[in-house]
Amino acid sequence: MALIMGQISDPKVAFAYLRPACVLLTQEPSVANVEALRNQLKEVNDATLQQLQEYALFPLRFVLKVPGCKEDKLVQAVVETMSHVLENTCVQRLETLHDLLSELCLTLCSPTDPGKPADTSEELKLAVLRCLDALLHAAYGDIVFRLFEPIMLPELGAAISLLLALGEKEKSRNIQTAALKCLLALSLQCDCNRVHVAQSLEEQHIVGSTLASFLPGITTAVARIITGDLRQGHTVIVSAMKVWSRTVGLVMEDAQLRAIEPRKALSPELGRVTELVVRRTPDWLKRTAGKLSKLLKKIISCSSASQHWRVRLAMVELADHLLARCSQSLGECMGLLMEALVGAVNDEEPRVRERCEVVLRDVSQSYQSCISSSHTFTDVLSENLHSMATSLPRLMRTSDDYKKLFVLNVFLGYLKVLGPLVSLVLNSSAHLERISKALMQVLELDVMDLCIVEERRPSSSNETSSTSPDSFTPHTQRKHFLYFNDDKIFSVLMRICWTLGYYGNIFLLTDHFVDLYRQSSVYRKQAAMVLNEIIRGAAGIGVVPGSQGLEVQGFERSATKEDLKAVVVSVMEEYTSLNNWHLMTVIKEIDKERQEQQLLTPSSLLSISNSDSSSVNANSFSVIHSSLCTLSPSSTTSTLHQLNSNIWQLCIQLEGISCFSQALKRDFRPLLMTSLYPVLEKAGEDTLLVSQSALGSMWNISQACGYISLKEMINDNSDYLLNDISLNLQRLSQHPQTPRVLIVMLTHCDCSLLPLVGDIVQDVLMALDLSYDYTAALFCSVLHALMKALLRWFPSSCNRTSESSTKQSSSDQEVLNIHQSLLDYRQQKELAEGIGIEEDDTEELDIPSPTECEDVKGISDPDVKAELPSHLSITKNVAERCIHLLSSPSLRLRIKVLDVMELCVCVLSEEENELLPMVHRFWPTLLQRLTTDDPVAVLRAFRVLCTLVGTCGDFLRRRVSKDVLPKLSSLLRRQAKISAKAGPIYSHTVAYKLQLAVLQGLGSLCQRLDLGESDLDSVCEACLPYLSCRQPIHLQEACLSVFRHLIQVDLDALWFTLNELHCPLSYIPPHPDLTPVHLSGMARPRDEYSDNVLKLLREEFGSVDNH
Repeated sequence: MALIMGQISDPKVAFAYLRPACVLLTQEPSVANVEALRNQLKEVNDATLQQLQEYALFPLRFVLKVPGCKEDKLVQAVVETMSHVLENTCVQRLETLHDLLSELCLTLCSPTDPGKPADTSEELKLAVLRCLDALLHAAYGDIVFRLFEPIMLPELGAAISLLLALGEKEKSRNIQTAALKCLLALSLQCDCNRVHVAQSLEEQHIVGSTLASFLPGITTAVARIITGDLRQGHTVIVSAMKVWSRTVGLVMEDAQLRAIEPRKALSPELGRVTELVVRRTPDWLKRTAGKLSKLLKKIISCSSASQHWRVRLAMVELADHLLARCSQSLGECMGLLMEALVGAVNDEEPRVRERCEVVLRDVSQSYQSCISSSHTFTDVLSENLHSMATSLPRLMRTSDDYKKLFVLNVFLGYLKVLGPLVSLVLNSSAHLERISKALMQVLELDVMDLCIVEERRPSSSNETSSTSPDSFTPHTQRKHFLYFNDDKIFSVLMRICWTLGYYGNIFLLTDHFVDLYRQSSVYRKQAAMVLNEIIRGAAGIGVVPGSQGLEVQGFERSATKEDLKAVVVSVMEEYTSLNNWHLMTVIKEIDKERQEQQLLTPSSLLSISNSDSSSVNANSFSVIHSSLCTLSPSSTTSTLHQLNSNIWQLCIQLEGISCFSQALKRDFRPLLMTSLYPVLEKAGEDTLLVSQSALGSMWNISQACGYISLKEMINDNSDYLLNDISLNLQRLSQHPQTPRVLIVMLTHCDCSLLPLVGDIVQDVLMALDLSYDYTAALFCSVLHALMKALLRWFPSSCNRTSESSTKQSSSDQEVLNIHQSLLDYRQQKELAEGIGIEEDDTEELDIPSPTECEDVKGISDPDVKAELPSHLSITKNVAERCIHLLSSPSLRLRIKVLDVMELCVCVLSEEENELLPMVHRFWPTLLQRLTTDDPVAVLRAFRVLCTLVGTCGDFLRRRVSKDVLPKLSSLLRRQAKISAKAGPIYSHTVAYKLQLAVLQGLGSLCQRLDLGESDLDSVCEACLPYLSCRQPIHLQEACLSVFRHLIQVDLDALWFTLNELHCPLSYIPPHPDLTPVHLSGMARPRDEYSDNVLKLLREEFGSVDNH
């Protein structure tokens, strides 16, 4: 037959065209013949194929019916060809529909066990399922409803059982999805893009009545698929949830059940089939709703915790479908469905959240239209909220994090759905009491962390934060709760508080939680947290008014700016009251002075004048250990618990003041008069967590009030802050925290405050004079902060000058020139012998004229002394007080005073006339600290000495040479023997730190003082043992730095000293008349000093490059 170009439209021609292929397939069933028939079927148009449908299907059905074993590929080809016919035609006869349904189901069944799927290839199963789907879609409307007659129940049940088995047991996701899709098509609930049969209410009633017989099996099996292995993928779960909701919605539909179902007598011809028929009586509905409720609970629990948003969206669709169709018949399930919806209101996926809002709005409107008032719906929501609040503490204690997060999202969802009606619900004392107690129990903090009490604020923390105020980032300590660890859970709890504050009555909520705050210390921290976030939420922070809430006409925000301000004032008064603000955050130290005296005993001192110090570290460690063991374990635990609780309470209250400023914005500025001083007070706390919280609060307050930086805020409010400080300094016993406020102010303000600060400094110095025995340590911290501030406001150039001069001298070092050295030596020798000195003196003598002498005399005549700048005058007064305090028996005080004196020296370095007399008075006490004090104090004193030498080295040259260098040299020689034999633990001792500090500073000290030959020899002799490779590596490096500095002072002497220790070269004279050079280090083999000596010779002299 010739090739036909277009599709065949004539039935006779099509019949003649298809007949040979159909006959051949009947005679010889093979894959090739099936494909040939399929290709020919594609050449026939749909209308013609409809007339020849049964003829075209006959050979294909015949192949399926032929007994015996058939290849999977042949069956697959047959089924795919049948799918093509059914997709392009309609099934108009019930017999054809029934037979095809049976034949396809038999193809899927196991020959030995018809109730189970056959063990065939996945491709074949998928092809049969697609063909079955095409068959159900091809059936005419009046024909397909005949499938749901009682007589068809066995066949229909077998098909449903088979599809459920495939959906549940198969490992292929495609097969599972196709089987579930066939189930939807079989129940006439398919929602694909193809044309479907329009069902009347009566026809829906017929289908629902028939599927009621299979409802237990379908819902149970599909629920197992939904709650099964997560590895099956979200597509299978979504399809299963759709099958479950559509089937339940069809069988339990309220519209069907309201219609009176006629009780038709069943035909006796049905026989045992009548046992399969189910009548939807009220008793049956009640029992079924109870069983469905259990399944639904499992489904919602699994799907709400799913990581895939499409599963959560399918859960929302399920709830929407059942609430819209079965709100009366599934009365027991309404609470579960509402929980699922309100939990999805806070979903992280916008598509889930938006769909949920639409569903909730529809549910609310349907309730209002059915009951003519939303009062009943509000009651349902409020009762569910009360029930949820009742069970919340138990669920938070016993559930995992996923369950906790879901429960809290549901709780938040109820509040959002109620929206403005939250205020009405909270008017019920039972609801308010239960919700508040639930929050108190859930937000309970874990306060047993020892690090909270142990961590102390470093002395430079405030300064570092003030150097770059624009880039300062507040540190927020993570809170640890008893019943959860996930930050997402805490975030949801905060949103619950924000929603309560936004929709609730702010005065009612504030009064209630303030009462809880006052009632018990157990609830105090939680109540403060809730109060902070409620006020934040009342200001609209963190709350986006969504469309999911119930619509209430005329709703207006209950909290105005004035209301917020009144609430903030009352809560801040409660926070900053004496009992709630001045809490103990550190363990009171017992017999501190006694412990310091133990540390100062001769056996524990590491004096640079003592002869033996080997037992220092053991004695020091034993004293420290004994002081730590004074408290019993039980009392320590309870005390730490209370201290941690106090610390967290202060942090939460500081966060609260920050929240209040963010709520009021610029309206908070007038409240700074009462709130800024307490916050500054806590910013100076020694406890790190409190100090960090206070600094973070200060930063947030400054931003909320519109200030650019902390400096601007403090400067703008400095007048009343300094006034309070001045008044409180006069009553220091009642306000012991006052110096801390001044410290923080000095750290964060600028020099514009100096005129105002001057009077306060005089008050501090006067208070120090009157009661230095008790307040010296506290006021020394103030003076230290003051000196730091002055040094920051008026930077000194002494350090920069000394550093630049050192760098210049080292960079301009000339290459050693022997010829020039000899000429210089000859000139110096002639001058020493008096040769040529007369000519030089007369030539260079310059006699000034009488007028010049008079001018010079006139300049120096006045005895009037120029007035010092204010910052120098303040520094001078501070230094005079510190000189007297250096002899204090308190080690801590002496260390603080040394730090202050070091800063005083730096500030006064610009005014030599004031600096040198002060150094002269200061020297005896400093020398005492350097020679006969605790090692820690010696370290600080040596640092001060280095600073002094950098500013007035010429003035101190003789004193250092006579009083200090011999002691330092003796210390280094004595400790070198110990450190050379010590192990790794030695680097943690005070002795090691003192050695290291002396070596690191000794070189620059000698260079700046320009010491003489005898002093340099003494220093070299003391430092040479540290060139040994047996010394700790850091001591070796520090010793190398000493020699590098000494080389700058006397190059020749150091070259000779090093070569005497180890000389890598033999120096042969260039002429026989010259005497050979013999050095002690030439004959020595490599030893422990060789490596470091060679390193110095290479770096500074370059004399061993060819070695």
